[in-house]
Amino acid sequence: MTTPEKKTLDINQIKEYLPHRYPMLLVDRVLDWESGKSLTAIKNVTANEEFFNGHFPNKPVMPGVLMIEALAQTAALLSFLTVGIKPDANMVVYFLGIDGARFKRPVGPGDQLKMEVEILRNARGIWKYKTVASVDGQVAVEAELMCTMRNAADASQSAGV
Repeated sequence: MTTPEKKTLDINQIKEYLPHRYPMLLVDRVLDWESGKSLTAIKNVTANEEFFNGHFPNKPVMPGVLMIEALAQTAALLSFLTVGIKPDANMVVYFLGIDGARFKRPVGPGDQLKMEVEILRNARGIWKYKTVASVDGQVAVEAELMCTMRNAADASQSAGV
């Protein structure tokens, strides 16, 4: 029996799949992934993050919405890797919903956010994921996310997207 090889992506490879750039690119490295199933990635949270200037200067805390965004970017990576495409300038992944979001631990400078995303289902172009982000084994945030991949030109004509 063979051991499956670990699949990783560095920041340059991640940029081939995600259109985000600093300061909105929130995935630094993919540690492992399995097509159609799951992906584990990290975000190194540093004192130099722009959002810490105002959130909060005396006790810096990563905004919850950015932790959710980091999980969504991780989910988008898994979707693109699963379907085997690198998006072009017209392809985007849109958020459709967030269910059961729970914030359980603050995240601050020096923390490493470990993000784990699992595909729950993919039906009619709607992807649903179970997501968890943790620091040192402690859950920081968990949520179920729903997204869809669309051509940007087509999506701009759809109501509600």
